Amino acid sequence: MSSPPAEDPVTPPPMTTPPRKASVVRLQERRGSNLSLLLDVSSLGAEPVCSVTTPKEVWLQLLHTSTRPLDHQLLQEAAADTSALNVEYQKIPPNFVSAAELDVPGHTMKDRYKTILPNPESRVVLRSPEEEAGPDRYINANYIRGYRGSSRAYIATQGPMVHTVADFWDMVWQERSSIIVMVTRLKENNEKCEVYWPQPRDGTERVVEEDEDQEELGRRQDGEEDTSRFGRFLLRVKDVQEKDGFTVTDMEIQLGPERRSVRHYWFTSWPDHHIPQCTAPLLRLVEEVETYRKSPVQPITAPDPRPGTGPGPGPGPCLGPIVVHCSAGIGRTGCFIASSIGCRQLRDGGRVDVLETVCQLRLDRGGMIQTTEQYQFLYSTLAQYSRQLQQQQGPEPNQNQPTTLPQNQQNPEEQVSAQLQNLQLDSKQSGRN
Repeated sequence: MSSPPAEDPVTPPPMTTPPRKASVVRLQERRGSNLSLLLDVSSLGAEPVCSVTTPKEVWLQLLHTSTRPLDHQLLQEAAADTSALNVEYQKIPPNFVSAAELDVPGHTMKDRYKTILPNPESRVVLRSPEEEAGPDRYINANYIRGYRGSSRAYIATQGPMVHTVADFWDMVWQERSSIIVMVTRLKENNEKCEVYWPQPRDGTERVVEEDEDQEELGRRQDGEEDTSRFGRFLLRVKDVQEKDGFTVTDMEIQLGPERRSVRHYWFTSWPDHHIPQCTAPLLRLVEEVETYRKSPVQPITAPDPRPGTGPGPGPGPCLGPIVVHCSAGIGRTGCFIASSIGCRQLRDGGRVDVLETVCQLRLDRGGMIQTTEQYQFLYSTLAQYSRQLQQQQGPEPNQNQPTTLPQNQQNPEEQVSAQLQNLQLDSKQSGRN
């Protein structure tokens, strides 16, 4: 058999098209494209130009229009049908943001996860302090609409990193927020959040995690453990309360002569790579935050304009957005915000629209409610709250006694717990959050 002729080593074969550089385009980036495809079909005798809608536009339309209002009975039935909930969840567009859509130079240095980025339309922009003129700054955070679409009811953000702690407190101060809800441990399999508030002097007054870096938490001197400086601000711990499943820390944040009160809720009973075994702790947290939100907040103290006087009453309480974060700021953060909104819907109108609520969250920050299991847990939480409401609204409710469930339902909380224990999270999906 004769061998094939050798190729000319000097003259390469002619190329009809220039070579293209190989580029790796992630699925998320392809999804997030906002380019429209225009086809010129004039030569076919049809209309000159037709527009083909992109997947992004279809997803946004779905997020704006999807709805499923449920009364108490329908909610109970929906929460029990986990297969249908899985199908419903999978149809909700994630609305993730690609790096190409976020036109902020150098933002990657301040992103905990490269693929979890803030939606440009609703992202929080840090304004430079008046005394330090300069460009606006970046933080991985979004304003989130609340009950009945109320504007900027919440801020969803990632867990602060070492080099973004100062940005976090700049945001709290700028937005006049007085409530912070933290829904993650400091470390799970890896670091989920940097310590960003002063640690009490007495170590028994706080939740101590088994794998926590004690040396990191003990860097400060004994006399300074409950008063620390973070960026431009001086923070003081005023009180720490241990609740069932979470810790409440009352702090004072000070910039110059002005001082404001901040309450920090740390939900510690959400296990790594799982969902809570029961809904009760999360419902208690939602109720506590809502009660505090409605209560009169301690006034701001600001310098008295009269010479020679000390601090005096400021312009009023801080009524800014509730800041909520986990690690990435989409999974557990979304569960808390959606639970809060859903509880108010049930309490005020006797109906809840979980699908519409989650779609609204994802329009504001992509990926909110990160897994099918979290979506099912959200339904279970609201179904449990619905049962409690119906019992409270029964004949002659005793307001001085804790809420109990109807007698014809045998251990409903245990039933919910059994259902939740059967849900298995995909560690790859939940590892970030």
